[in-house]
Order: sequence, then C-alpha cells, then structure tokens
Amino acid sequence: MESRGKLELMATLKLKKNDELYRVVDFLNRNLKSHNVMFGLTKKDEEMTFSVYEV
Repeated sequence: MESRGKLELMATLKLKKNDELYRVVDFLNRNLKSHNVMFGLTKKDEEMTFSVYEV
C-alpha cells in the first residue's frame, strides 16, 4: 500500500522569533518542491520552530 501525501518529519530546529523566517520557508518550499521536501514554521511566544518534512 502506497502512503501518498503523508509527511514524515525529518528534523526540527528551535530559534528566536524572527518575522523574516516566513519568507525563507516560502522560498525553500517554492524552490525545493521537486525534491520531495517541505518546510514548516510555527511560532509560540518568542520562540519559533523550523521543521523539515519528507513528502
């Protein structure tokens, strides 16, 4: 059975809050889409978590 569309978390990195990181994640997702990776960013208080997923 094929697991299409499932995201597998590969790595996370906790960083200080920086509003420019959203632009970096958007850039990476647009340019690396064909390499079956996806990037995410979540914000909680003054900390952000950058995530890398395999698609």
